[in-house]
Amino acid sequence: MLKLVLPKGSLERATLELFEAADLTVSRSSAVDYKATIDDPRVVDVRILRPQEIPVYVAEGLFDLGICGRDWVEETGAEVVSLGQLQDSKATSNPVRIVVAVQQESEATSVADLPQGLRVSTEYPNLTRRFFEERGIEADIRLSYGATEAKVPDIVDCVVDITETGRALRAAGLKIIDIIVTSYTELVANPAAYADPAKAHAMNQIRTLLLGALDARGRVLLKMNVPKDRLDAVIAEVPAAKAPTVNELYQGTGYAVESVVPKKGINTLIPRLLELGASDILELPILKIIP
Repeated sequence: MLKLVLPKGSLERATLELFEAADLTVSRSSAVDYKATIDDPRVVDVRILRPQEIPVYVAEGLFDLGICGRDWVEETGAEVVSLGQLQDSKATSNPVRIVVAVQQESEATSVADLPQGLRVSTEYPNLTRRFFEERGIEADIRLSYGATEAKVPDIVDCVVDITETGRALRAAGLKIIDIIVTSYTELVANPAAYADPAKAHAMNQIRTLLLGALDARGRVLLKMNVPKDRLDAVIAEVPAAKAPTVNELYQGTGYAVESVVPKKGINTLIPRLLELGASDILELPILKIIP
């Protein structure tokens, strides 16, 4: 039913790991194969291509569903339907930003301080052109094929570049004076395909599985037995997405308590619960959380 296109390159490994966690394992003959399959009746074809191309191919209807960054949706101007962000779907949870950067020594503190006719190097020429035009600034936009931050000041006056931490820009002696786009990974759909009820239903089911796998990251299921007189003290210490589940034990000897809790801090939480009277504590992995 659905034709999917997934990103190759920096997002590739994290995307494949996410699909595997969502029980949508992507199979291919080798790590360099551009064709793949997913053993799922909702998916008939899978391709792995550069993220720069994905929004256009999805907009043109070559694929029904794709994963790419918001930056390339904005750069290409592709008309796609966003089915939401897939935050934490890459190596780090930090969004990438498309920024304007100039020399550290520059007196400019915002784009408004930049002169007319300035030279700009970028891998995002369309996005950059629209940004400066909207602010009434004439700019000579020059397409960069890499090492963009190294071109100031000898080749260009400023750069529009992608950054996650800003570290590379600072190392090159640059400072950020504006943010054009904050970009998370997104699940995008072809508008005509999403207007088809059957395809939209399948897309939303896949979205549910992906978000469920993401939501489970960094969380565990904690189960324990608690004496009656210690229940309130234990519950007060248990962090929970919702209220913990509490069931009375056989013959009223106490309570069984379970809760989804963050994995971070579990090393101090479990000993504290033991000291408060909990026993038979189980820590279990969670594969998905579906609201």
